[in-house]
Amino acid sequence: MGSALALAAVTALLKHLLENGLAAAGVSSQVGGDAIVSALAPDRIASGEDERPQLNLFLYLVTPRAGLNSNGREREGRGSALALDLHYLLTAYGAQDLQAEILLGYTLQVLHDCPVLERERIRTVLKSLAQARERRVVSAPLAALGAPEVADGFDRLVIEPEFMNAESVSKLWSALQARYRPSATYKVSAVLIPGAARTRPVARATPQPSLR
Repeated sequence: MGSALALAAVTALLKHLLENGLAAAGVSSQVGGDAIVSALAPDRIASGEDERPQLNLFLYLVTPRAGLNSNGREREGRGSALALDLHYLLTAYGAQDLQAEILLGYTLQVLHDCPVLERERIRTVLKSLAQARERRVVSAPLAALGAPEVADGFDRLVIEPEFMNAESVSKLWSALQARYRPSATYKVSAVLIPGAARTRPVARATPQPSLR
């Protein structure tokens, strides 16, 4: 069925994948400090002398799923799901020499080793992210991702790199109005946003007492 929360779910899934992958590789010890993964607009990332080892994941573009009609809808007509490709900018930060390069290199490796997220893994991760454990407070957005219909909207997710030329990179960072840092772009597909009519519960009429 899917959910309007699908975009947030994909970002949360990628963030979880990268956090676990970088931790397993021992990246923090290699960059000389705790390396975090964030999902913010690049202009909100601190840069300069206070810049910390950080990988940022940013959904910068949403496009209709290739192979469907021009507005991204399935051919079922009105009320059908909207099929989308999500485009992400992954940027590495670091105030010291080589920190950004190490972070970005491991990021590319993690995503190269996991080009597909299957439905069962998606379901397991989203459920885990939405549950409080070990005194961890779950934010309202993460808690919302635990609804069954969110995970049910994914059969699988394909993660693939998109290689931009220098001109496209320059235009993107100019639009973001942020300081350029080493980065890579990825596409995630396919993501379905259902029509409201397909997700809204059907109201049942209350039986009226018969008049005799």
